[in-house]
Amino acid sequence: MTSSSPSLAAALAEADLLFDRASLESVIVDMGRDIDAALDGERAVFLTVMNGALIFAGHLALAIRTDVEFDYVHATRYRGATSGSELHWLREPAVDLAGRTVLLVDDILDEGHTLKAVRDDCLRRGARRVLVASLCTKQHDRLVEGIASDFNGVELPDRYVFGFGMDYHEQGRNLPGIYALK
Repeated sequence: MTSSSPSLAAALAEADLLFDRASLESVIVDMGRDIDAALDGERAVFLTVMNGALIFAGHLALAIRTDVEFDYVHATRYRGATSGSELHWLREPAVDLAGRTVLLVDDILDEGHTLKAVRDDCLRRGARRVLVASLCTKQHDRLVEGIASDFNGVELPDRYVFGFGMDYHEQGRNLPGIYALK
């Protein structure tokens, strides 16, 4: 942390715990059962969106009983003044997605720009279907059209959230719960 970075301790002192580890783990187990039912024995590509989804993806993978093939992506989005949004890959999928079901795993569905772009790219690469699993979805009216979670863990208020993979100025991803600033 640089001297100009906000203090995680100060943020925690002013934050509300929305979901603790036990409640998140329970929700994730339920999600695993729902995903197993949707896959119906099909071996899907379990595609984690880095860095935020790392913790959630590990828990979710253990809750899924169906065999899956693991891969990950790391992408960022830049918006030009007239071009909308363009996805820039830091790491593209390595697994061939053609004809496969992809389980796209992300920590949060907020506005959805990057998640939609990654989902659309999986389809462009020939994925037969893409199922989106998100640990949480923020409740607001800014979600881009055409993206939704097929499997969602918890609903969050429209506040700055961190913990369980989500960061507070690149800090606190390893907190065992989800916190929201007041």
